[in-house]
Amino acid sequence: MTTMFKRIGLFAGAALIAAGLGSAYVHAQNTSGGPGPGIGRRGGPGGPFGPGGPGGPGGPGGMLGPMLMRRLNLTEAQRQQVQSVMESHRDDMKALADRGFEARRALQAAVTAESFDEGAVRARSAEVATVDADMAVMQARVHGELWRLLTPEQQTQAKTLQTQLEQRRADGKDRGPGRRRDRQR
Repeated sequence: MTTMFKRIGLFAGAALIAAGLGSAYVHAQNTSGGPGPGIGRRGGPGGPFGPGGPGGPGGPGGMLGPMLMRRLNLTEAQRQQVQSVMESHRDDMKALADRGFEARRALQAAVTAESFDEGAVRARSAEVATVDADMAVMQARVHGELWRLLTPEQQTQAKTLQTQLEQRRADGKDRGPGRRRDRQR
């Protein structure tokens, strides 16, 4: 298998987990009974690089999403170690993504059933919550392994970049690719 196909596979697996986490975020935050704020947008809430998107805080590397990792000027050895970490968790991430998909599908079926069954909805919701907890543990595990690969300088830089990204989101200026940004001319 070529390196390019491995990278595509790793990204696809990471995106599946990130999508699952993004969906959990929307379900957890929405108490109005209507569609959540991220429904219908690419990549979950906040777009593909927002919470739950592959490069956002909901991705498998947590704070160390692919976009941030590219900005840390990793050495070739570090890149190989990152790839090794991601490959070592690939099967577990895929299994979690599959479980999350099935749990959400079952919950949706319970919610849209012809007859209301509160017990079924609660049971399916509990299954989704269990998968979400497992995903959070996996995310923390991968993040910890990736964090240890960074030099102290890169860790400091990662923290700074994350703070800047959070500030941009708070200011409403980081709207993801393909979206109009406010620009000063």
